[in-house]
Amino acid sequence: MRRMNHFFQAIGHRMINGIWHLGAGGRLFFYVALYLLESIKRPRLIIKEVFATGVLSLLIVIVSAFFVGMVLGLQGYNTLQKYGSSEAIGVLVALSLVRELGPVVTALLFAGRAGTAITAEIGLMRATEQLSAMEMMAVSPIGRVLAPRFWAGTISMPILAVLFSMIGILGGYFVAVPVIGVDSGAFWSQMQANVDFQEDIINGVIKSVVFGVVCTMIALFEGYDAPPTAEGVSRATTRTVVYSSLAVLGLDFVLTSFMINV
Repeated sequence: MRRMNHFFQAIGHRMINGIWHLGAGGRLFFYVALYLLESIKRPRLIIKEVFATGVLSLLIVIVSAFFVGMVLGLQGYNTLQKYGSSEAIGVLVALSLVRELGPVVTALLFAGRAGTAITAEIGLMRATEQLSAMEMMAVSPIGRVLAPRFWAGTISMPILAVLFSMIGILGGYFVAVPVIGVDSGAFWSQMQANVDFQEDIINGVIKSVVFGVVCTMIALFEGYDAPPTAEGVSRATTRTVVYSSLAVLGLDFVLTSFMINV
């Protein structure tokens, strides 16, 4: 009986903590939204954070996209060849990247590289009392630190997702045309005829924007709420990757279901 009581107490404690974190995260998102317009008056801060979150993530995004595109080209050709539709390899690669893999994989890479950096930076500022010093000088940490980083993540994610899809398509082309021998004209013409701008490309951009908002907000909250210790910052960084990955995969299903129904 005691073990059962402890078990249910642990479940209840985790549920209460989860609900508390959701409420605290929603409150922080509300405060960040209040400072978004004000932070636009400081474009240098936003540009600096775009460089830190977006530009510095280009290498891992480009390299990953190229190899993902090549793998799609190999696997897609192997499957389509069985049905005599190897010329449609361009459509398979493009739709897979634009609809799903581009936004999702980019968001996972963003959470692992830029999200953890944001969390660690803000958590370190909390541990060294830099945020408290700002408050004592009547400077809002949310407007000065969090809002520019929120803008940076929201702006960087769609751009990185578009670049991921473009480089991935080039990787698929590299495998399909020069290596396997698929006709180049058929590769591009099939892609242009079957990839719709509104239903495919715009929906992918919408996904990337949503993922950018969610991943950046999780990183900001975990860093802002991190205990001011080395262990607290490290755990917050780990939670950023875990929660962002789960949120991206769950939201991808929800958004895909909604877009298909529409």
